[in-house]
Amino acid sequence: MHPSDTPSPSWFSPLVLDDPELFSDLRTPSRLWHGFLTARLMLALAILALQLLGTLLSQPLNIGLLLLGLAYLGATLSSRLLASDRPPTPVLGPHWLPTIGMDLLVFSLLQWWQPGNVNYTPLLGMPVLMAAALGSRLLTLSSAAAGTLMLLAQAGLQQHLPGTDVAALFLQAGLTGSGYFVIGLLVFQLAQRLAREERLSHRNRMAAKVQAQVNALVIDNLHDGLLVVDARETVRALNPAARALLGPQASDLATGFWLGRHADWQALLDLARRTFLEQQALVQDVSLKRPVPGTAQVHVRTRLTASSDPLAGNLCVMFLQDLRELEARLRTEKLAAMGRMSAAMAHEIRNPLAAIAQANALLEEDVQDPAQRRLVLMVQQNAQRLTRIVEDILDIARVQHQQPQAMSSAVSLDEQVALSCHDWQRQAPAQRAFKLDLQATGAWVVFDNDHLRRVLVNLLDNALRYQGPHSDSLQISTRCVPSEGASLQVWSDGPTMEASVERHLFEPFFSSESRSTGLGLYICRQLCERHGAQIHFQRVDQDTARGAQPGNAFVLRLNLQSAPDAPSQLSFDTMAR
Repeated sequence: MHPSDTPSPSWFSPLVLDDPELFSDLRTPSRLWHGFLTARLMLALAILALQLLGTLLSQPLNIGLLLLGLAYLGATLSSRLLASDRPPTPVLGPHWLPTIGMDLLVFSLLQWWQPGNVNYTPLLGMPVLMAAALGSRLLTLSSAAAGTLMLLAQAGLQQHLPGTDVAALFLQAGLTGSGYFVIGLLVFQLAQRLAREERLSHRNRMAAKVQAQVNALVIDNLHDGLLVVDARETVRALNPAARALLGPQASDLATGFWLGRHADWQALLDLARRTFLEQQALVQDVSLKRPVPGTAQVHVRTRLTASSDPLAGNLCVMFLQDLRELEARLRTEKLAAMGRMSAAMAHEIRNPLAAIAQANALLEEDVQDPAQRRLVLMVQQNAQRLTRIVEDILDIARVQHQQPQAMSSAVSLDEQVALSCHDWQRQAPAQRAFKLDLQATGAWVVFDNDHLRRVLVNLLDNALRYQGPHSDSLQISTRCVPSEGASLQVWSDGPTMEASVERHLFEPFFSSESRSTGLGLYICRQLCERHGAQIHFQRVDQDTARGAQPGNAFVLRLNLQSAPDAPSQLSFDTMAR
């Protein structure tokens, strides 16, 4: 595999055991290092105390040994006080002379100079153990070899003394030196194993910590609620989504509360009890009472965690999903699929529809019989209706794939509204009466001319179907507040909409009429969002010649532009098809 193909490290990649940065906080070598320095200090105090005790017991005072003990005590005390946090590098080198080297020398001198039967030979094991625990294998073998050579040298010096068993001296030195080698190697292997185990433990602890952080981050950002309940019905954990579903009663509660403390959560408590009783996963839709909007329908799935410790018991993990969000996601997916299918069908319908309309126009020129002309007119009207449906469907794809308008694109609000309304009225002056109230003089808004005309025409066509017969049943008004922006309102005195209709006003392919495609308001919202504007519906009262009348109003909130720029070159009607 090429080096460039090697995957980059991640939080979930295997950790490298030899990475110095990963294990920079391992504390075992430091503790051993300071432990050995403290042991050397205590040993120096013991040696000096032993010499003073011998003097008190009428033994002759050896000034040389006393000075050696005092020097060793000072050296060990300074080493302990001035020691670094980390031990020296484990390789063999002169940096070990102040500790291991000094110990070998001092203990050998004590053994050589000490009169009587006091034996300091076991003390030579101290530097060997220090080298094995903190140093390399070479340092361990070197320390053991140095201790053995010093013992052999002492045996060589004592062989000329009268009454000395030379063979016994050298045999004792050899056996003691062999013991140094064996103990040093064994301790070295144990120290290396301890270091490996601690590195492995640190790696696992670090991986578990990272995984816990990732889990907490994922759980906190889940759209679904997560609730963990133990066998005592105590809530051990819950994420923000679960708090939102449980209502304001759970917003300030810390974990560790009883799930049944509020009557509104009784359904969840009953489901948790059933899960523990039946020892299996359950699925159920429950109702949670909340002050606003009243009742939340929640889809709950429960799972039991496996536990090998019977004393710890299992935990019940409850996954809470708001059914409204589930239905909204399903509806969005269906609408997206329907939109893609409709756009594809519209492209396929356009060509045969154009051929039908053209053939019908040619047929109209030759038909003279009134009955046949009515049939031709019927074909023409339905072909035009199909053409509008196809164009509405294709407009959705155009709006979604068109790049957003530049912020410099601006239009004079009152001028464009007046022009669009009068153009719309000229198509049928008798049926399209309206009242115009323009009070945004001089206001320029961020919008494309053709797009704003399309939005306004769609709103006017929609209002025309439901307005009353009066001349002021349809009213168009503009307002401008510099601190809040500009607004455009299209109001009609139509009847009150049903709540089920109002909820889906701006969804594609939704209409309360069988002859409508349900795309007009959806296109209006898409165009508004493209220009940073907002559109919403509200039921408001409006002044008319008959007094204040309730009606339906569509309100656009538009962004102001300080100065007009050149008109946009890209219009709604000139988009690529």
